[in-house]
Amino acid sequence: MKRVLFVCIGNGGRSQMAEAFFNHFSAGRRVAMSAGTQPATSVSRTAIAAMAELGIDISAQKPKPLTQRLIQQAERIITMGCDVAESCPAGFHPSEDWGLEDTQGQPLEKVRLIRDQIRERVLALLADLGEPHSAETM
Repeated sequence: MKRVLFVCIGNGGRSQMAEAFFNHFSAGRRVAMSAGTQPATSVSRTAIAAMAELGIDISAQKPKPLTQRLIQQAERIITMGCDVAESCPAGFHPSEDWGLEDTQGQPLEKVRLIRDQIRERVLALLADLGEPHSAETM
């Protein structure tokens, strides 16, 4: 199954939230993965808290390294706006950048705003891919 791959440097915030939203809304019809060019040691506690507020648990997720295999399995690659182009082999694969602000070191209030931007972009991506998504509101 082709996948959507969300990439950032640490894979500890934005890309983890995007992966979780995509998998939640696609309800198994498609799969998203996320990875980082320089993976952090853990997912951000504020990202975990922000997603938990919407009923999505990412506390068991671990940052993963970006590999050539993940890139080859991807139908679409989305970078999160963290200047990964220089260190990212995804540059050789069609991708798009969402230009999102980094969540690292941000207070929960700011992470919520970024989370909501990610949610809206994931819903638009699913529509662009021709995938119906859950109509539930979060």
